[in-house]
Order: sequence, then structure tokens, then C-alpha cells
Amino acid sequence: MEALFHQPMTFMGLPAGRPGPGCRAAILGAPFDCGTHPFRVGARQGPAHVRQQSGLIRRYHPALADADVLTLLGAVDCGDAILTPGRIEDALPRIEAAATSILETGAVPIGIGGDGSVSLPLMRAAARQHPGLVALHIDSHTDAYPYVPEDRYNAATQFTNAAEEGLVDAALSWHVGIRGFTYRDGVLDHADRLGFRVVTTETLLRRGFEQTIAEFRHAVAERPVYLCWDMDVFDPSVAPGVCTPSWGGLSSREGIELLRSLTDLNIVAVDFNTVSPPQDVNDMAAHLCAHMIMETMVLLARQFGLLA
Repeated sequence: MEALFHQPMTFMGLPAGRPGPGCRAAILGAPFDCGTHPFRVGARQGPAHVRQQSGLIRRYHPALADADVLTLLGAVDCGDAILTPGRIEDALPRIEAAATSILETGAVPIGIGGDGSVSLPLMRAAARQHPGLVALHIDSHTDAYPYVPEDRYNAATQFTNAAEEGLVDAALSWHVGIRGFTYRDGVLDHADRLGFRVVTTETLLRRGFEQTIAEFRHAVAERPVYLCWDMDVFDPSVAPGVCTPSWGGLSSREGIELLRSLTDLNIVAVDFNTVSPPQDVNDMAAHLCAHMIMETMVLLARQFGLLA
């Protein structure tokens, strides 16, 4: 019988629903931002925006992976965690519960934020399922800033909380791509005191992606890895619609190359965050984010031995 109705919008037309047998990867939207940025509120709309732009991405890449990796992975789109943007103490446990329900099936959750605060509940869920978790955080900011008690949870403190809660082994966790101006002093010293390794954009480009990631790979060995990718690691010229743009970032070509270098890691959970549709000129950041998620699907298919 001819189909009469459109199905719900999902990432690249993936089946909607919970992971079943054979599912290796699942999309999870986290439509949340703290609502405290002085003039760039809007990342709560990111998951829907990225899904919309994913319609421009195709399933086959003849030179990289001439196979339907989404089908190989049995990937699904679980939809969005049910929450209220701005109510952070309610939203964090809801995101954590949604991610846990995916991790318990053995699938890798691929979170779409939302601002950077969504990484904390995703790391909480991943750490429970995968003891010994380490983080590879690709971003222009460490998000490991000091906090005051009345504002512990925000989009600049998720990695401070992750270290203090013991969710990740900070001594083996890296912040890569750090650059630009900050709103306070001492942020790199604070990340260092927490135990994190910081690799600035200047150091990354000078040493090269392969050498930098080879060192990380050697250090973590088979440890489970949480991959957090903040879209503002890209330069605003290619990703204008992000929460906190900073000039001097990676080109699209460089970002893709960096992601492709993350081979032979035990990646157990992923998130892409900070796409902010109200500032996204020509939908560039959302389109690039959708591309990076597809590149991650290829990476996971290789990790699971589904591609030659």
C-alpha cells in the first residue's frame, strides 16, 4: 500500500524508537540550554535544527566508506529527552536517564545538544556503565572553570564537576583545541589543578593531528572514551551559529581530519553541542554538525569491525 503520511523527522531518516537487538548507535537529542548567556540563547533548538539539516547528508562516501554505515550500525533516533530548558536541576537527571536507557542496550549514545551543560549528565550515565572512563573534549574552551556554590551547574563547569565527581579520570582526559579570550583569568591553571591535559589550538596545529591523537591513544590504551565535540572548536567563518564563537578556530577540513584521526579508540559515548539556530547563518553550523555526526558513525563502524 502506498505510504500516506510522513514519519517523524529523524536524523538522516533513521528509524525512530529505542535501540533493539543489533543496534550499535543511537541519536539522543538534549534540547537544553541554561538560558543564562547574555545574548546567545538558542542552543535548546539545536537537536531539531541538526536533524533538519541532516537531510543534506548522503549515506555513502565512496572514498571513505562505500557502504551504508547507518544500516551496518543498526542506528536509530530515540528522539529528545523530555525536559524544560532553563530548569537545569530537573533537566540533568532526565538527560542522564535517557542516556542510561540507551547505554544499557549496549548502543553508543550520540547526543545532540543543547549547550555544553548537557555533557555532564551524559558523562554520568556513561561512567556508570563504563568504569575507568576518560574524556576527549574537543572545544575552544575547557569548560572546566571554577564555580561558586549558587551556580555550580552551567555551560562552563561541566568538566569541573566531572572531575570532582570522579566521572572521568582527569589525569588521562584531554581538552583539545583550546583558544581565544575568556571571561576570567586562571582557567588553564584551574584545569591543570583538576588534572586535565590541555592542548591549545596553536599546539595542536604545530604538532599535527596524527601525532597529538597518537599520544592520547597511547596514554588511554583500551580505556572507555567519552568523546565531547563542541562545535565552537570550528572557526566562526564555517560554524557561525554556536553559543560562544571564537576566532582562529579549525576549518571544516581540519575538523573533519581531526575526527578521522580518532581511530583505534574505545569510544563508548559521544555528544555534539552548542549549535545555536538563532545565530546560524545559512544553517552552516547545523549542516556541519550533521556531517560530523555522520563521520562519527563511520568511525564507530570501523571501531566495531563493520568496515574493512
